[in-house]
Amino acid sequence: MKEILITTENNQIRAAVLEEGKLVEILDDPVRELRLAGNIYRGTVKNVVSGIQAAFIDIGLDKNAFLYVGDIIPPNALPEPIENVLKEGQEVIVQVTREPIGSKGARVTTQLSLPGRFLVLLPDNAGYLAISQKIFSDEERERLLGVGKNIDLKDAGLIFRTLAEGISEKDLIEDTEKLLDLYRDLKARMGKRSKDRLLYSSSDPFSRLIRETIDEDVTQIIIDNAEFAEILRMRLREVGCTAAGKIRTDAKGGLFERHTIDDEIKRAMKPRVQLKSGGYLVIEKTEAMTVIDINSGKYQGERTLRQTLLNLNLEAASEIARQIRLRNVSGIIIIDFVDMETDSDWDQLLSLLNQLFLKDKVRCQVMGRTKLGLVEVTRKKEGQTLAARYGGEHPVDKIAGKMLK
Repeated sequence: MKEILITTENNQIRAAVLEEGKLVEILDDPVRELRLAGNIYRGTVKNVVSGIQAAFIDIGLDKNAFLYVGDIIPPNALPEPIENVLKEGQEVIVQVTREPIGSKGARVTTQLSLPGRFLVLLPDNAGYLAISQKIFSDEERERLLGVGKNIDLKDAGLIFRTLAEGISEKDLIEDTEKLLDLYRDLKARMGKRSKDRLLYSSSDPFSRLIRETIDEDVTQIIIDNAEFAEILRMRLREVGCTAAGKIRTDAKGGLFERHTIDDEIKRAMKPRVQLKSGGYLVIEKTEAMTVIDINSGKYQGERTLRQTLLNLNLEAASEIARQIRLRNVSGIIIIDFVDMETDSDWDQLLSLLNQLFLKDKVRCQVMGRTKLGLVEVTRKKEGQTLAARYGGEHPVDKIAGKMLK
């Protein structure tokens, strides 16, 4: 069961995603979240560093963006030194692929992509067709490839997103046409002489909710603003999403407070996470990685030690997957599960982790176990962490301030 709660209190749009009654994700007003990934800018090459085959691009932010030579030259093209491709002072159109982190500027690419509801358009990648790895059916993958070959893209390529599974060819073509129209508008802006750096942003709350969060699995959407509810309902109808009929308005006030959402966010600021069994997790972020430790605590266990350890680890795995999504942890994640003796128990545990991470819209991969018995996980960087948004690493609003008291 997937529910979405949306509040517009204090002139901010905040959405909480719950699965089986548990909070798994928070989406904030993009102005507050300072999300840049996906934005397209008109940049200027400030300097080219041949030693690392990269350039630094001024896109109007506090720090210059980093552009690696591999993100300039198309994948099938022959490699070429960056000094032969870019010169200082040259204007270049780039798209942010990774948010600024600490002292590092944003990472950018010249290979643009425009996300739709079901597809991603790759404007300068003629003939390229790809399908989300989360679509497992060979028959469906073949069908989608056939649809892609029937679409006249001229010089562009396509990626079919996970939401494309089971969608009619007509709806997929309509989504493609919208993206092509968007790119034509973008090209027109590129051609105009203007001081504006930002050419395109995909961060408005409607687009993000529809593209990233609302799907056919949603059972209920509760919104505390009738006007916003009607606008979202109309937008969902435009893209043919059945969730349009699952929206209801709750104008009693304090929507997040009554559903204990803010309390859950406050708990997610702390390193210790209590498990129902009596065990607990400790989640600590270091400069290089995030480390998660599982402790048995007051867990009494089952009749056998083997079953006790397995059950504790399985419960911990479910909570770890939820906490990673909720906290938006990224990069290298090392998990120290309670040690188990049999390979079959480890296989069961890692299989569960893989299944749980399939629910995450951000790519998350279980790399396996180290010789020390630690489990390695990697997760793509997208947006700011929950701690960055609510813990003081960036300017925060009154709501965050209240939470930290």
